[in-house]
Amino acid sequence: MGRKYDFEYIIIGSGPAGTAAALTLAKSKKRIAIVESHFLGGSNINTRDIPYAASLHLSKLYHKITSSPVFQNQDISFSFPNAVSHQLKTVLKASEANKSALEKAGIVHLNGIASFIDTHTIAVSSKQLSAENFILATGSSLKISEITGTDTVSYLTPETAIKIRRSPKVALIVGGGPTGCEIAEYYANLGIKVIIMETAERLLPHEDKEVGEAISNHFTKELGIMVLPNCKVVALEQDKTSKCVIFRNSRTEKIVRVDCIVLATGSEPVLDYGLENAGIKYKNTGIVVDKNFQTSAKHIYAVGDCLGGESSTERAEYQGTLLATNLLNHSKNVPNYQGFPRTINTNPEVLTVGFTEDDLLKRDRKYKKAIIKINDIPAAKIYDSNYGFVKLISDKSNHLIGATVVAPHASLLAGELSLCIRHGVTALELASTPHATNEYNYMVKLAARKLLTK
Repeated sequence: MGRKYDFEYIIIGSGPAGTAAALTLAKSKKRIAIVESHFLGGSNINTRDIPYAASLHLSKLYHKITSSPVFQNQDISFSFPNAVSHQLKTVLKASEANKSALEKAGIVHLNGIASFIDTHTIAVSSKQLSAENFILATGSSLKISEITGTDTVSYLTPETAIKIRRSPKVALIVGGGPTGCEIAEYYANLGIKVIIMETAERLLPHEDKEVGEAISNHFTKELGIMVLPNCKVVALEQDKTSKCVIFRNSRTEKIVRVDCIVLATGSEPVLDYGLENAGIKYKNTGIVVDKNFQTSAKHIYAVGDCLGGESSTERAEYQGTLLATNLLNHSKNVPNYQGFPRTINTNPEVLTVGFTEDDLLKRDRKYKKAIIKINDIPAAKIYDSNYGFVKLISDKSNHLIGATVVAPHASLLAGELSLCIRHGVTALELASTPHATNEYNYMVKLAARKLLTK
């Protein structure tokens, strides 16, 4: 007789990957548990996507009102405590919905930090629990190992940066990636003087050059943000009057004094929970898996940000669902990432779907591209928009393979563009599809039409 386990599946981590896997597996009516050390829903619900969307919505609304000539002489103030309260209420609603879905599916919630004892056993708080199979979905955490002084100088993280209850005079954002740019905009919208530093030569270095340039121009010209590229922060210090950030620029060490520091320095996979005890191979960059998300331990799988690489809620949820579906159906369908979207919630928003031009240049692939600037459409005049564009990329036979949109509400185009790229829609088919003439999506039609002349 085989060994009797407490659960058929234990899933470690309740973010989008873990929750998607758990809810899909629950259809099998097997005994399933999900372990979470913080709050159910992981960073997606509690610290990143949902609280950021709520906070940025308020700050954009405040900035729009206070910068409008119509309200020029009005005394309109922003309440940080009320903003945090609104954010927490939004998170609570999403968290309760997530918790309810897991409970209705009969999934057991184990609250605590998991650590492997052996290949089939974990410790959670003071309990030892066994499972026939495990799914690791432990996500990622803030990476700050290259900066000294973080143990003695107080700083904010992406989690705490949007929970401030009073306005600092000068805030320095370390990191010009998506999170750093969103925090910079949140603060600047509320009248805080902002400096943002990025080690690369431009903001958003993983996007195409035009994206970083558009957001940088918006930051400097519209929000008064000081953008400092090619700057590497090496240390933090603090004296009686201010905090000091020591950074290198062109091999020269410099110091800037501020009263608020936010570290948005990227993430690294969470791996410190006894993986060696379960015989699971991993690197500093993430857990090693095959094309079906199987680790070196045949009954243990891993999905989401703990694999390393690009952090993406959409990708993590997709991986969790695909893995669980394969396990239920005893199939081996491999992931298809063609046409996956990623968004940055600045204003204008940034949407990237499929290949970027940089991706294709690195792969030495031939392509065609067309760019339509936001000033070329009526919506720019109607809504007073100055920064943005649509770039469409096709292969030699005019099938769409990539799209980049910088525009207000760009994320609303994610479904349309993902559908086009995943299903091989041609530029002609997209150009002949009706679009609202006086809205931002009209740029997509014009860009598709322009591709046909290439």
